[in-house]
Amino acid sequence: MSAELTQILDVDDCWDHLRSTTVGRLAVLVEEGPEIFPINYAIEHSALMIRTGDGTKVDAIRANPRVAFEIDGLDAETDTAWSVVVKGTAKEVTAPEDLQETISVDVAPWQSGTKNHFIRILAEEVTGRRFQVTEPSTWESPFSQVSPAPRE
Repeated sequence: MSAELTQILDVDDCWDHLRSTTVGRLAVLVEEGPEIFPINYAIEHSALMIRTGDGTKVDAIRANPRVAFEIDGLDAETDTAWSVVVKGTAKEVTAPEDLQETISVDVAPWQSGTKNHFIRILAEEVTGRRFQVTEPSTWESPFSQVSPAPRE
């Protein structure tokens, strides 16, 4: 792959990447605007499953179920980066028969606390891209020589 080219991933490649990891970022809309949360997830058929506790994510999904979800990765051996975005509708799983099936999905939150909400994200749009990571010298600009602001 040429350093200048971005390769658009097909849907199957995107799902392969989604199956390759268990951590991503969930974007929801709250009154103040978008919020993004790191979450653990699992794949269930053609949906993403998350398990979470009471709070902002659940409240936001109940108010506006349209969400976005994103993962990234880097293949260090080939210096190839990739990114996958899922857009869809999130819905809390509450029906007893659905909960029984969902509990068997291996989604293990990293953070402690009660995680009594199962959320299914039905994927409506799955897109991704892959590109070669380049040396910073290849994208230098007049700003490259500007001293960075001091760290606090």
